[in-house]
Amino acid sequence: MVNSEEFVTRLEKILTFYNLSASSFADKIGVQRSSISHLLTGRNKPSLEFVMKVVTSYPEVNLYWLLNGKGSFPAKKESTASPSLSSPTPIPSTSRERTIEKIIILYTDGSFETFEPSIINSN
Repeated sequence: MVNSEEFVTRLEKILTFYNLSASSFADKIGVQRSSISHLLTGRNKPSLEFVMKVVTSYPEVNLYWLLNGKGSFPAKKESTASPSLSSPTPIPSTSRERTIEKIIILYTDGSFETFEPSIINSN
């Protein structure tokens, strides 16, 4: 569960980092200005839709940091060389017996799909 007071503190860090007022932040992420005010005063708790709008509009905001303070802000930049599906990272010889337990795909609308190994054709 998200601690509302700590969430507000992290939201204020985002506003300070980008030098934004609450109203300009609301305009940027596409929510009503009053919703930001209600969050900052503790009247309302953040919805999943609100959280997703923040992390979609500001890629430097790490989802886990925003929700529970774990990780860093701004998010550390990944290396410019992104791994390719055609050339996966080698698995150390001691862990060649690893198997996929579950694949979860998260969509920007807050929905998700879960795939279990029995559904996935591995060969």
